[in-house]
Amino acid sequence: MTEAEGVTHRDFDAGDDLRLHIAESGEGPPLVLLHGFTGSTETWTPFRTALDQAYRVIAIDHPGHGRSSSPLDPLRYRLDRFGDDLLRLTDFLSLERVALAGYSMGARAALRFAISHGDRVAALMLESPTPGIMDDARRLVRRAFDASLANDIERDGIEQFVSRWERLPIWDTQRNLPDASRAHLRAQRLLNDPRGLANSLRGAGSGEDGPVLDQAAGIRAPVLIIAGALDPRYVELGRLLERSIPGSRLQVVANAGHAVHLEMPDAFTAVMTGFLSTIPSAGGSWT
Repeated sequence: MTEAEGVTHRDFDAGDDLRLHIAESGEGPPLVLLHGFTGSTETWTPFRTALDQAYRVIAIDHPGHGRSSSPLDPLRYRLDRFGDDLLRLTDFLSLERVALAGYSMGARAALRFAISHGDRVAALMLESPTPGIMDDARRLVRRAFDASLANDIERDGIEQFVSRWERLPIWDTQRNLPDASRAHLRAQRLLNDPRGLANSLRGAGSGEDGPVLDQAAGIRAPVLIIAGALDPRYVELGRLLERSIPGSRLQVVANAGHAVHLEMPDAFTAVMTGFLSTIPSAGGSWT
């Protein structure tokens, strides 16, 4: 996979055996992007041309993904730990407040960061988010599924895992994507470290998170929730969050499933940039 032009890559030592990789481009108020499980900073490459014109775009590889390191301890991957890492990273980059966007696992991380460190968030964009599994029994089932999948990754290797992952029903809407798009996505997934993905499931899988719906009601930043119309479960979760977060707005994108940014990139870009244009800014910062 080739490097995108105009993107600066660097690493941040988060401590405790974790090094986070950052990919930056553009100038203006800071926009931090968090990818989903099996993704990387490459997830956001197609959107940099549109975003770089107005924002300083900072994409981060989650622990165990992309070029970030893969700690041995699954607890190092927990989203509350990652939120603390993100806080230190924004301090390192001298960012007082950021617009924060996340997809799927990245949306869970972004939501929890906004709950814990709301004073650092100027705006929040959540693509296909969940506030956590509220039923204890269902959460235990999901935890067991993720643990089994993690063991399979380490036993079978990355290629067999990616092939299995791509067959999950949640990705059925991607079968009509151009062959080049599907090949690029597969290549991106294959670059991940099997141990990193396995430990990410063990430490940051959705079964590991307690529900945060009540805490989300305390978020005061402007919030945009994005869901694909062909992903009814996450449309309903989006509605649940919209009802819970004061002033938030749900945008349901037609002809898209779970990965709206991948399946309907033009619509996703329009929704994202339209929302960001409503957030007051001055020069290189948010006001």
